[in-house]
Amino acid sequence: MDEINVKDEVLSEVVQSLESDQTFQEIVYSISENVNRYLKADGISLLQISADGKKLETVIHTEGINHKVILSNVSVDKFKPAGSELRISYIGEDGKGHCYSISEPDKECEDSGIVTSILNQLGVTTFITAPIHINGIKAMYFVVSHDKGSYECSRERVRFVKDISKLIQSIAQRKVTKNSLLSSYEVLKSILSSIGSGIIVCNRSTGNILFENDVASGCAEIRDSIKESLKDLFASEDMEERINYAVERYNTDSGIWFEIKFSELTWIDGSPVIVCTALDITQKKKNQQKIEYQAHNDFLTGLYNRMKCEGDLRRIIKNTVKQDKKGAVLFIDLDNFKHINDGLGHQYGDILLQQIAAGLQSIPGLRDHCYRMGGDEFVVIVTPENYESLDRITTNIKAMFNKPWYLMETEYFCTMSMGIAVFPDDSRDVHEITRMADVAMYEAKKGGKNGFTYYSDSEQQNTAKRLDIENSMRQAIATDIDEFVVFYQPVVDVITEECASCEALVRWDSKSLGFMAPGDFIPLAEYLGLITSIGDYVLEEACLQCKYWNDNGHPDFRINVNLSVVQLLQKDVVDVVKRTLEKTGVNPSNIVLEITESFAINDMDRVLTIIMGLKELGPKIALDDFGTGYSSLNYIKQLPLDIIKVDKTFIDDIVEDDYAQAFVKLIVDLSKTIGSKIVVEGVEHKEQLDILKELGVDYIQGYYYGKPVPSNEFEEINFRGRNSK
Repeated sequence: MDEINVKDEVLSEVVQSLESDQTFQEIVYSISENVNRYLKADGISLLQISADGKKLETVIHTEGINHKVILSNVSVDKFKPAGSELRISYIGEDGKGHCYSISEPDKECEDSGIVTSILNQLGVTTFITAPIHINGIKAMYFVVSHDKGSYECSRERVRFVKDISKLIQSIAQRKVTKNSLLSSYEVLKSILSSIGSGIIVCNRSTGNILFENDVASGCAEIRDSIKESLKDLFASEDMEERINYAVERYNTDSGIWFEIKFSELTWIDGSPVIVCTALDITQKKKNQQKIEYQAHNDFLTGLYNRMKCEGDLRRIIKNTVKQDKKGAVLFIDLDNFKHINDGLGHQYGDILLQQIAAGLQSIPGLRDHCYRMGGDEFVVIVTPENYESLDRITTNIKAMFNKPWYLMETEYFCTMSMGIAVFPDDSRDVHEITRMADVAMYEAKKGGKNGFTYYSDSEQQNTAKRLDIENSMRQAIATDIDEFVVFYQPVVDVITEECASCEALVRWDSKSLGFMAPGDFIPLAEYLGLITSIGDYVLEEACLQCKYWNDNGHPDFRINVNLSVVQLLQKDVVDVVKRTLEKTGVNPSNIVLEITESFAINDMDRVLTIIMGLKELGPKIALDDFGTGYSSLNYIKQLPLDIIKVDKTFIDDIVEDDYAQAFVKLIVDLSKTIGSKIVVEGVEHKEQLDILKELGVDYIQGYYYGKPVPSNEFEEINFRGRNSK
């Protein structure tokens, strides 16, 4: 907000304090704090002449330099303004004191040096004073001071100080005489006319206009907005309640937004009045519209986002049910979109998403009903008005993806899989109907991709099962997470075949659903945002178990713990890990924190910050699932990794696959260069083990040496004499 608007808003709010029932000191202190939003001075004080007329005493002072200590008990004779009722004093660059008359701001006056002396004591560079008269007697001084560098004493600010001093004088006079709101209509008129906001005062009973300031009378848009607001106010049945609320009005001719505020005051003749103030809030509305756009639109494609989709879908379903009609939700997921990003780079993947967004919007009936849900997922709402054209719409969408996309002056094909759910037939719930379309989309992918599938009753059982899992999981987490248990899988040294460490893996022993493997609940936990609670629990359990084993004969034994992408995206992930390490008392160097490759390449700057914060706590860092994502070796050099874990997909066919062997050999050589160790996951056969030994890997993890088991079984197998194979 610019300075003029701040001044106008401050004056408008200060005027409303005239009828306050607070004490004089409370009112003036509140006014001073409000006023300083515009003046931005270091201190504001109100000084009162003592009873003997010889000293100045502090009535109020704001934060800043200690006016109460230094300005109190200053001789009145030494403080009198030089030749005028208001003056500006300041210390110039020459170090000398200067004094200017308020009536002639450009003309320097004589300065006795007394004010300069006071200023020097305070370290003040600018000093504005204005006298306050009560019953014709000079009783107080309103003081504005600045002590930090230069301060602009413009004519506007000086006039502002003078207006405020007059207002304080009126309040003081009112408190003394217990008479009207102000002692002079001219003073009130002067104050109200100096405010940049439009003001109209009308009789509380009749609605007759008693006063309008220059801004209101000189601007038709402001005057019309105020009068229309007053007309609505007097016509309403709940006038008493509406007076306390601000209303907004838009002037179509000028394109200006006004905020209209009402307040009740007592006029100078003692009659009750309503003061109506109009403040230009056009810029504020533009800012709000910008924020709303950012909140509801996807920054990359310009389509609406998930939040807007849910709101629109809720409204459309409600209207569809009322009209006894039908609509549809189309859930679209791109096929093999990762290949575009891998082969061309993210910038071309973004261009493709933008082209798809534009293509969807161009299909008749879909404009303003297309949404990007995140990544390469889109949702389209077919409204009841266009439901009869659903076949045409789906055909057009499929045809759009059967054509090549032009990227880097070359044709690339990227197809889609689409699921369709009909409302209200399939469901009336926003989240459920979207989930049904999502389920149907996955059925389309299972059917070979590049097509679409309608949600059917045959899929209802899967949906019901998923809902059961969701409900049971929420209940399990709400009850101390005691249904989740931690299993441990050995990580074996290739040379010694000794168990050097293990990986902590969570399992769910559900009371209502039975024992569940990770693949049955981990993806849903991530989708529901519950994985953080589960992950924190696993981390603490693993740390406690590691400390127990370290304290009982295995001081160097380590435990690997996975940190999910959702956990790592939490702002307090480093603090959570720190608290857990301290709470359990485990040796941090015996804990290995595993992060996935997909997280590592997401935002390198952010990833580096998080990893460095975790490493400072003492744990080692492992890169998990390497090779499943972008398989780029460039970013590995940037990460302070202690361990690289090669995904089992490279091991399944390593005996026959020369590429897999070459890839593992490349990673082994790279690890030696950067000083990290290699763990290979998914080893199940001796032939695989023999090849990995030849390639020079450091550690093996897989069923060949043991499946994940509870801690007591793990201890029995690996610490009490495991039989070498």
